[in-house]
Amino acid sequence: MYKYYKKYVPYLFLIPAGVILILFFFIPFFETIILSFFDYNTNIYHPQFVSLANYTALLKSPVFYKVLINTFIYMVVAVPLLAIIPLVLAIMLNQKIKGITLYKILIYLPVIVSIVVAAIAFKWLYAQQGILNYILEVFHLPTLGWLTDPNVSLYSVIIVTVWKGIGYYMMIYLSALMSVPKDLYEACDVDGANVLTKHLTVTIPHLMPTVGLVTTISCISAMKVFAEIYVMTKGGPLDSSKTIVYYIYERAFENLDLGIASAASVLLLVIVLVISVFNFVFFERKRYQL
Repeated sequence: MYKYYKKYVPYLFLIPAGVILILFFFIPFFETIILSFFDYNTNIYHPQFVSLANYTALLKSPVFYKVLINTFIYMVVAVPLLAIIPLVLAIMLNQKIKGITLYKILIYLPVIVSIVVAAIAFKWLYAQQGILNYILEVFHLPTLGWLTDPNVSLYSVIIVTVWKGIGYYMMIYLSALMSVPKDLYEACDVDGANVLTKHLTVTIPHLMPTVGLVTTISCISAMKVFAEIYVMTKGGPLDSSKTIVYYIYERAFENLDLGIASAASVLLLVIVLVISVFNFVFFERKRYQL
């Protein structure tokens, strides 16, 4: 009898996590899909079933395409920076140099800073009479409307995301570097390989699964960026910095258009799944080849 019950003991430890997942993931997930088929514009308490009309309206909306373009620009610019810069820093900090712990703390410090605090601080830096424009004036360069110019605002917000995430991804790379066999580096030294060749032939191939992980996480983070935009630009000017998550928030909580917001959420889920599968296939395919 004891052996019979012992077989099910591990499942008891899964119950708390399963309850949390059901309450805060699966139920909201299916509820969002259901909401996407209803129209809440006429009466929010008695919505009307409209089938795929919300999806059709989104696919015909120029604002939605503008938001998608902004989101993909955000991802295309931020993700390579978040994948490459932390990798370079991790390789540099993996060496035996004096004060290495201090360097790690300084680089990781932005990670523990609240994103709202960071966004407010950068908003001050980006102000028309802020420090950045003052530095440009000192060097007799034209000032920029960091958050007021439609051609610049999105990239100004991207800088905040990159600054905030470098330390986090650097730590992921540092933990992966500890598993690289030291004898491979010694073999490179025997063959007379320089530092660049050593890392290109040993470090990078060994870290490709980690690069894939970092790329996937940063892609998802870039697709769902919200706080920086909410604090710094509110999606403006002229929707130039509005991304899909901010668009969902705007339609759901400002316009109370829950049907359109839910449909946009479902489309965002599909996009994130496609990107995640692509990253998995691209970075992990060799691991599972026979």
